[in-house]
Amino acid sequence: MPPFDPTTTALVLIDLQNGIVGMDLAPRTGGEVVDTAKTLADRFRAASAPVILVHVSFADGLAPPQQVDQPMGAGQPPADWSELVDGVRHDGDIVVLKHHWGAFTGTDLDLILRRRGVKTIVLGGIATNFGVESTARSAWEHGYHVVIAEDACTSATADAHTFAVKTIFPRISRVVQSADVTLG
Repeated sequence: MPPFDPTTTALVLIDLQNGIVGMDLAPRTGGEVVDTAKTLADRFRAASAPVILVHVSFADGLAPPQQVDQPMGAGQPPADWSELVDGVRHDGDIVVLKHHWGAFTGTDLDLILRRRGVKTIVLGGIATNFGVESTARSAWEHGYHVVIAEDACTSATADAHTFAVKTIFPRISRVVQSADVTLG
């Protein structure tokens, strides 16, 4: 794969936060995804390309409606649930707080990207078939070129991860390994 232009490419990492990284995940642990994401983010920072860290919180009462067949979570999460895991955020990174699965709905992510001239986003994070997939769909609908760093993603089950990677992502993105993402 040819190198990406660092002036028009951004890395967007989804939900690498205390309350999500420590969950029981597959096909990779949260720690494995964080390590891969850190390496990828270092490459973007070295090329002066934007690194955008997205995290979710419902502590302010802005949780999506729960009148669904399988509600997500119950009760009050720990105080540090939505904080980014140690070592992910560096000076100069952009942090976006979301209140839904996807990083575009109700945030200024599209404005942040467009004002920087970004045309391509490289995505990773947790969970593949929730936050990452929702963000990828919206990015594609907004006209961005989407690249999924598959080894920088994981989900609640390996089957859920694989379904998104094999069935959804090829229709809206390119699916690569993080080592294949170079900037030049």
